[in-house]
Amino acid sequence: MAVLEAFDLYKFFHTPESETLALRGVSLKLDAGELVTVVGPSGSGKSTLLACLSGLDEPDGGYVELLGERLTRRSEADRACRRGAHVGIFMQSRNLFPSLSVADNIRLVMSVARKIDNDRAKQLLVDVGLADRETARPGQLSGGELARAGLAVALAAAPRILLADEPTGEVDVVTESAILDLLGEQCRAGVAVLVVTHSEALTVRADRIIHLRDGRMSNA
Repeated sequence: MAVLEAFDLYKFFHTPESETLALRGVSLKLDAGELVTVVGPSGSGKSTLLACLSGLDEPDGGYVELLGERLTRRSEADRACRRGAHVGIFMQSRNLFPSLSVADNIRLVMSVARKIDNDRAKQLLVDVGLADRETARPGQLSGGELARAGLAVALAAAPRILLADEPTGEVDVVTESAILDLLGEQCRAGVAVLVVTHSEALTVRADRIIHLRDGRMSNA
């Protein structure tokens, strides 16, 4: 069953001197329980694609459907509400509020989605190996701890879909393995996972690989 689908996405970025076409007719479907990786060189449109799929940005052409309903061309508030209820997002540097502890970052996401579950919050901290760091703030965490905390925050509201941008980009081999295992567990529980990555270890585990270059895609 398709939980997220994109139809012929185009995205332009304009400057006074030029116009950049970041996405050129990208279409894709993400099914429940599926792990899909998006690979490609820097500047190929990977982060732009994630932003459009999540409703953080609007495509200039085409549209996105979330759980069978149009996400594109809705108000920003409506997109945010739907995203908060159904989509977990992991961004490399923007997942955590620096003034809040790890535990409070998780609870904040749950509160916004109206899915407060203290038992789940505690279990997520155990799952990512941060049970003893729940009161720490982001500035007190190592790079690997930040990645794991960011993933816990992305999963806080029990999303149907997880969109992640380089979740293993700045971690050691042991931490990478732990993150991969957690992503696998999410897929087995029915969560659809789409990951932008350069990690060969993650790509090997993918059900499907999307190659993106110059805003165009191909499947492998």
